[in-house]
Amino acid sequence: MSDVTETSDNTVAASNTSATDKPPVLEVVDLKKHFPVKKGIFQTTVGQVFAVDGVSFTINEGETLGLVGESGCGKSTVGRALMRLIEPTSGTIKLDGRDVTNLSKRELRPFRREMQIIFQDPFSSLDPRMTAGKIVGEPLSVHGIGDSRDERREMVAELFERVGLRKGQMDNFPHQFSGGQRQRIGIARALALNPKLIVGDEPVSALDVSIQAQVINLLLDLQAERQLSYLFISHNLAVVEHISHKIAVMYLGRIVEYASKEAIFRSPKHPYTKALLSAVPVPDPTLKRDKLVLQGDVPSPVNPPKGCHFHTRCPFAEDICRKDSPPLREITPGQLAACHFAEA
Repeated sequence: MSDVTETSDNTVAASNTSATDKPPVLEVVDLKKHFPVKKGIFQTTVGQVFAVDGVSFTINEGETLGLVGESGCGKSTVGRALMRLIEPTSGTIKLDGRDVTNLSKRELRPFRREMQIIFQDPFSSLDPRMTAGKIVGEPLSVHGIGDSRDERREMVAELFERVGLRKGQMDNFPHQFSGGQRQRIGIARALALNPKLIVGDEPVSALDVSIQAQVINLLLDLQAERQLSYLFISHNLAVVEHISHKIAVMYLGRIVEYASKEAIFRSPKHPYTKALLSAVPVPDPTLKRDKLVLQGDVPSPVNPPKGCHFHTRCPFAEDICRKDSPPLREITPGQLAACHFAEA
């Protein structure tokens, strides 16, 4: 595990302290992604969308970091920037201690084998003109894995069986599978190159609840077998609680709370985290707990509020919140929150 230290710029800094001094599988430092806002016939830049505004975290081997928050907070942008599917504006991304932030596409290609992504929509992420077997086998062909077509097909068959599909389905097209089966194809494709890190961008949100549980359990089994590291992006705290070791809560492009899963669910420190948790349904109807209902909508990332980004919706906001942006500071050992009034 890693030691988390206080920062002054709304980021999470972490240093690996394992006995072997092994670097984290993923280390992200002050990641930012700003999209230009353009208007007029000459497409003049008139502003910026601050989608991700200084995010830092680490993920160790065999560990899952759950990244949660409302729609539009920047979660998926973080995942896509890590994969270099979109280019970061600034910041540093290290994979196994190696800086991959500014590598060219050619230089980045060997690292693609070590980091893969599972997309939210299991249908649109699969090429409808390719058979499922070819979809899963394409990464093997691209990276020259396997000595022959027959050997690669056998590797694909093994992947199919590992994710709960029959090898006889390899010649079927995506439309012939259910939603859960299509997501299993996406998981098999991500596993094909035996990566160290998998980014799950809301990988179960489009599935029925019963199928969600099956896919989550599959991901947990694969993690135990292969010591995989996951960045699991979701708005569903119940799912995140089941799969994560650590949780980072995002609001308007920034991390507002960062801690172990147990600390977040036992004793959240930031008002936004408390509001998210109070909205999670509980199975016992007789259980009473405090409700923290947020007023208003998330502000525009084009023009975020001054001071604390959350003050426009926070029921506890005071003058200092409207003026000064709170640092992400350690409230209890290992638990950080960006709130002027958070306390142990």
